[in-house]
Amino acid sequence: MKSFGSYISKYLVSFVAFILILLFLNAVVFGLTFQKIVTEDYGDSSPQAMLEMTATAATPEQLSDEAVQMLRQNHIWAIYLNTDGQCYWSVDLPDNVPKNYTIQDVALFSKGYIEDYPVFIWNTDDGLLVLGYPTDSYTKLTSNYYSIAALQRLPIFVLGMLGLDLLCLFSAYYFSKRRIIHNTEPIVSAVETLADGKPVSLHISGELSEIASSVNKASSILNRQNEARANWISGVSHDIRTPLSMIMGYAGRIAESKAASKSIREQAEIVRKQSVKIKELVQDLNLVSQLEYEMQPLHKEMVRLSKLLRSYVADLLNTGISDSYNIGIKITPDAENAVLECDARLISRAVNNLVQNSMKHNPQGCEVCLSLTASQNHLILAVTDNGTGLSAEKLQELEEKPHYMESTDERLDLRHGLGLLIVQQVAIAHNGNFKLTNVFPKGCEATLIFPYVPQRRPTQDYRQDHRSHAGYGRGYVDAGPADPFQAETYDGF
Repeated sequence: MKSFGSYISKYLVSFVAFILILLFLNAVVFGLTFQKIVTEDYGDSSPQAMLEMTATAATPEQLSDEAVQMLRQNHIWAIYLNTDGQCYWSVDLPDNVPKNYTIQDVALFSKGYIEDYPVFIWNTDDGLLVLGYPTDSYTKLTSNYYSIAALQRLPIFVLGMLGLDLLCLFSAYYFSKRRIIHNTEPIVSAVETLADGKPVSLHISGELSEIASSVNKASSILNRQNEARANWISGVSHDIRTPLSMIMGYAGRIAESKAASKSIREQAEIVRKQSVKIKELVQDLNLVSQLEYEMQPLHKEMVRLSKLLRSYVADLLNTGISDSYNIGIKITPDAENAVLECDARLISRAVNNLVQNSMKHNPQGCEVCLSLTASQNHLILAVTDNGTGLSAEKLQELEEKPHYMESTDERLDLRHGLGLLIVQQVAIAHNGNFKLTNVFPKGCEATLIFPYVPQRRPTQDYRQDHRSHAGYGRGYVDAGPADPFQAETYDGF
């Protein structure tokens, strides 16, 4: 896209321009600042100042006392040579420094050193004035001189400038990044929302308006497709319901008719059972569609999950299940008072799907335990069985695609596998998570994890409600102690 390319190009050009400006400022600052350090390092005792002062106070016969004192204060020696290189006078001349020089000698030291002493010269009408500084004071080049003290501070100066450069570059990078993130974050968020199947609408001007327009267009297309798919499923479900009810009704009458033969009644019962399965499939498919496209209204209320689980287990046991299945419930003390804002009907549906899934996959019988625990931030509802469990391949398959279609026999005993998908969607609808794992040594565990904020104490209604659910009959269901604050762990096995 041209708009996105120009957007990135603008920031790249700005960054390159910033670097070039920074380099130019570095050169200017270094030149001015370091030159100032060099020239001002010795202040009034700099070579230029001392030469002017000494030349003014010198004659071939002598040097003024004030000038001599100034030289000695700064540890500078001096010699005044005539045009032939002979010494008029000297001040504190070192022993190893000659007094007389040839023209060639003058030419050599005039730009450098005499016996490792950096020297500076001044031409007068009467001759040549030479000032010698301490050996550790200056370093001289062909056309310039630098203070050794200044040169010793040069690395620190350079490092300081590099530090400032890095700080400036980091600041430019940081604020550019913030600006780019601020401008592109709505688009990234919209794409993530779009990936979740939810509609988006972006209102962005400038260089990124073209991208925003494309995202809005894609969202509109996907939204229309989702609505069409959901409406089609809902319409088909509604259209199937009436004839299916008639089939079930007629099949039920034939199965119970004494006038029909035994073979006819058996076939009619098969038709009725398969019709029930088709009805359940259509209902599940409709619910999956409504949850996926957020067409299922959530009737949230504050629900005590311990009560919900006990009520579910009581209803399940009262419907009459095979003796090969033992149903248990386990609620930890910290979860006994847990209240979750949720749709109780959907939570019960998810729990029932998990329990039925354990029973369907273990026709030989098994123990099924419903457990509820609470942590500081989460409420964990688990359905665990000690059945055959799942293979690693099956777990991976369900993780990638939590639904399946399979036929278990030639009579079309169809298991659609939408139950786990419904559980997953119920968890998502409540901002929770769903996971399926094997347990040791055998069995399977399905876990629903919901965000949870613990409450300090139960209400009076809770105390009364808690005492009203004692005694479920057959099974391993414990109603809990009379006082919820003395609750123990309820173990179904």
